[in-house]
Amino acid sequence: MKTDKILSMLGLAEKAGKIASGEFSTEKAVKSHQAYLVVVATDASDNTKKMFRNMCVFYKVTMYIYGTKEELGHYIGKQYRASLAVTDQGFSKSLESKLKMFYETESWR
Repeated sequence: MKTDKILSMLGLAEKAGKIASGEFSTEKAVKSHQAYLVVVATDASDNTKKMFRNMCVFYKVTMYIYGTKEELGHYIGKQYRASLAVTDQGFSKSLESKLKMFYETESWR
């Protein structure tokens, strides 16, 4: 399993109590305007990706597709997680800058 700064920061955010994980909790965080950033696993179903993409556009929440279900779950100390929401503005800004750098490189293609 790879170690990277994005997944490690998600682990720190979880320890700080600033992560809502799992589809139901992520959806609840977005709809209650508590989510600043949503991360959906690359191996989540197309329906899950589409649902969160549409929801995030509607509620104006930034969404990224990153990591596998296993990686997301492992780094936040839980079972497989297809989605999670970051509920802290500081963590979300830091994660977003790292995710933007990741997407700008060719490594994800």
